[in-house]
Amino acid sequence: MEDNSSSSSVATCQASFLQRTLECLSSSRLKLQTEEAAPVAVTALQRYLCEQAEGQQTDSYSYDVTVTDGVCRAKCFVHPSLNHLVHTNILRTGVDIHITQGSFVYNERRLGHGYICIEQLRCAAGRSAVLPRIKDVSSLPMLVKHGMERSVLLQSDVPLQVSRKHYLSLWNNDDPEGDIWTSGCPPSDTVLDVSKITLLRSLESCFRNTWKPLPLLVKIIHKSRLRYYGKFGLKIDYPYQAYFEVADQSGTMSLVLWNELCPEFYQRLNVGTVLYLQSYTLKQSYSNRSHPQMDHHRMKTFNSIEICLNPRNPTSVITVVSPKSVLPQWGLPEVSYQFITRSELEKLSNNSACDVIGLVTFVGRVERVKSKGNKGPEKYWTYRWIHAVDGTSGHPFILEVFSSSQPEIFSRICPMTYLVCTQMRVCKVENSLPYLTSSCETETFITGYHKGQPYVSDPKVKSFIQWTKTLKDNVVLQKTAVGGHYCYPRPPQKCTQSMSDPSAQAPLVAAADLKRELETLQYREHKRLAIQGQITAVRYVKSPKTTEPQQTQQKESTGVLQVPAVSTDVREQAVPDTHNDPSTAEQTSEASLASPSVEEISASRSKKRRIQTSCDLTPGCQILRAGLETTEQEEKDSDSESQEARSVEDSDVLSWESSSWPEQLQEVKERLCQGLLYQDSVSRRFTFDEKDVLLQWGNLQPTRWAPEQTTDTIPPVVCQGYYRVTILGINMQIAVDAAFFPVVSADEPRAVGLPQDPHGNTMLSCFSSGFFCPLSDPANYSETALPEPEDVLETACELEDMHVVCILDLCHLGGDKAEVLISKVYRVTDDEVQPN
Repeated sequence: MEDNSSSSSVATCQASFLQRTLECLSSSRLKLQTEEAAPVAVTALQRYLCEQAEGQQTDSYSYDVTVTDGVCRAKCFVHPSLNHLVHTNILRTGVDIHITQGSFVYNERRLGHGYICIEQLRCAAGRSAVLPRIKDVSSLPMLVKHGMERSVLLQSDVPLQVSRKHYLSLWNNDDPEGDIWTSGCPPSDTVLDVSKITLLRSLESCFRNTWKPLPLLVKIIHKSRLRYYGKFGLKIDYPYQAYFEVADQSGTMSLVLWNELCPEFYQRLNVGTVLYLQSYTLKQSYSNRSHPQMDHHRMKTFNSIEICLNPRNPTSVITVVSPKSVLPQWGLPEVSYQFITRSELEKLSNNSACDVIGLVTFVGRVERVKSKGNKGPEKYWTYRWIHAVDGTSGHPFILEVFSSSQPEIFSRICPMTYLVCTQMRVCKVENSLPYLTSSCETETFITGYHKGQPYVSDPKVKSFIQWTKTLKDNVVLQKTAVGGHYCYPRPPQKCTQSMSDPSAQAPLVAAADLKRELETLQYREHKRLAIQGQITAVRYVKSPKTTEPQQTQQKESTGVLQVPAVSTDVREQAVPDTHNDPSTAEQTSEASLASPSVEEISASRSKKRRIQTSCDLTPGCQILRAGLETTEQEEKDSDSESQEARSVEDSDVLSWESSSWPEQLQEVKERLCQGLLYQDSVSRRFTFDEKDVLLQWGNLQPTRWAPEQTTDTIPPVVCQGYYRVTILGINMQIAVDAAFFPVVSADEPRAVGLPQDPHGNTMLSCFSSGFFCPLSDPANYSETALPEPEDVLETACELEDMHVVCILDLCHLGGDKAEVLISKVYRVTDDEVQPN
């Protein structure tokens, strides 16, 4: 049992399922297989670079999982064959699992060390049955095999694979993870001898002449995110690196924090921090790295060399100077910023750097994208889209914010908070609004983290604060949203040859490649791809009459969106406003689509709302209606998850299919996806009462379970239905079903920056533009009627045998839920896309 545990704890654990399992594994067999395993709950899931065995082709990372049966805890190794369950968020914290096969593995190169290896498991559906009985998980004793009581690896924040000394963040490599990262050490009040310091401008001559440099007294003016450079065969325990830009009265220079010093100092070194440095080294600057834009500092930059702080050879001495000990006569420069207002953004050139402050109105879900060109173990960036307003423009800042090694801030960004982002880069978008994206030196701060930051005295920050005092919370809340599918910018107006480039924003792939992309997609990973072929069927999924709040903990195979039918008045109250759209001058119509006249649009708008029972269509086209019904017995036998899925299917169905589709379907070898719209695909109104559950919903699955993780409901969604579209690959061997979820209101987050050239609401023009024309505008109490799906589907006949390119947004939502949404459809014509 655990070292220093009481006799009562020993007696308690004797009744534990985990204890009995460990005893069985301690016998001569060392392997256990059973189908009658009691459930255990997952309380922690931790990742680290794996030990690469010779000739073994496995995942780049290993996982340790901590489970509990309510009596004891056990830290176990997840067999690599189960890693896919982590990649798809099936094996996750807060759920119950049944361990059906395991073994005990001894470390043959170390005495007194071994661990349980989980080789097979079964994930339980629904909420955990174990966790509600536990008051404090951390108080439960940790199981240790008899004779291994001194094995600290089982009880500490260290991987079971002994060659690794630390854990990585579960979903990226940039965030600090674990107890080794210190942040609470107070700065030093030591009296410093500044009479023998050297200035930065003298270091270049020291480097050329190999003089031993004197101590430095500098201030941090920029800080980069962490860089993890671990790889197989690298004999460094803590392979981390972080860049800082430091300054004194003579200029600025880069400083690099290496290896073990990162866990010790990274979170203590912030912009504005003053450092007294000794025993540092100098080396030639690494040219292939990003640099912050620092022209606004108006200081000389020394970029030929950089300062290195090392844990050994020599051991650098770093003194963090207390702010009250900093003296004016030291001549250290003030930290300078380059804040802009939203009204000034259009004036900036592409890739310019700027700092922004705004009131958050929309926060998208956290997604991941695989790092391109990475030669080492695969790694992912985590990011989210944000809208923030500052009162100077009718448009918000559109921000693509990547994780900046500040996980406690990144995970707490929500509407109604004041957000500061530094060193953002301008991205100009043709025919749409510009947006800002993170750089390596970007830092983010939200309400609760602004105190003491150097920017609080900036004039534009003060002006923004004064503006916020004129706002009313209840009015701003009406214009907020969280979560859902969001991807910016939209695909270009015309299909271009560059789509065949694998590095393009939406590379053109074969249908078989699309299948592989879907099969290898990992949890919350986003990809945008293009596929060519023809649209052979369109089905409108109508909203059910009622909806119930959905459970957050559900079976993996469910989660289909419930789309309640609501009146226009209710919709206007419920859907948030994220400000206006681009002016007419900023919009360019698509050359391949004929723009309808005002009279045509007016006629389309004034069509009677009606339920069609028959249609006069061109030969070969057909529009179908079907009512799907279930028996009373089926409804009684079904659980809540299947009822949720069927609540969409039971509604009246409108559909169109091409005349050749029934025959083509016979030749199709494989049909991908289901074309479903999930609850996670649609944004929701933000409220303070639901803040915690909405934050949990939008964030990634946490590494550690906490009691507040378990919540009863997430708010219902307001949505007018969607179209399920079948795309047949150009070689007619593979078909894919995707969802088309058009923008219908100007107050949707997706409407911001959306080019809104007028169109006639044909099926093709809606696919091409992504919205119904014109968008309703609840802020202006407009009475615009949305086109009826029957009217839209009447025009689907023009899709018959049409060669198209479809831009698809893919995102893995966890479990078996793969979101496949149509972002845009291009009609391929000779003058639009030239063959290779």
